[in-house]
Amino acid sequence: MTGKLTELAQHIEAKRPDCVVSWDIAEGQLSMVVTQASLVSFVDFLKSDHTCRFSTLVDITAIDHVARDPRFDVVYHFLSMYENQRIRLKVETRESDLIPSITGPHPSANWFEREVFDMFGILFSGHPDLRRILTDYGFRGHPLRKDFPTTGYTEVRYSDTQKRVVYEPVKLVQEYRQFDFMSPWEGAQYILPGDEKEA
Repeated sequence: MTGKLTELAQHIEAKRPDCVVSWDIAEGQLSMVVTQASLVSFVDFLKSDHTCRFSTLVDITAIDHVARDPRFDVVYHFLSMYENQRIRLKVETRESDLIPSITGPHPSANWFEREVFDMFGILFSGHPDLRRILTDYGFRGHPLRKDFPTTGYTEVRYSDTQKRVVYEPVKLVQEYRQFDFMSPWEGAQYILPGDEKEA
């Protein structure tokens, strides 16, 4: 399998050397880092080239490397049902960059790109309808960013007194757990008084 994927990678690199930054094979799958500017033409090439025929877009997601510059990797997964192969594309991007939308060659990318925008705040140029898809329209922030607080910023609930949905700042109704290190349930390594066994 690795030999076949290596041949595929070499074929792609020979045909589109302007697009491929690097490639490797891991877990039986070919991964390629691709330039941002040539993304759409490269995806179109993968779809139409007779050796590749990656006609099915499986998923688009992102990875937040908060301490790295560029901060994000946008990750695309494609499947060739003709060749029974998968390929993963990665495009590095900064928070302020616009990633070209691939809704031209793959119309199914529409909702995937909306999800990446909603969860990570990555913008796609040329997208027909880039708006939130999983969170509410007034939602603040992007939940899958590593700097997003675990409690969020606002809380949505139905108010019985006002008979409507209300938005409020997050209030923690329960304090964070305080550990009782004298409790045997917390993994104490000592014998509590009264628990001694008779010799």
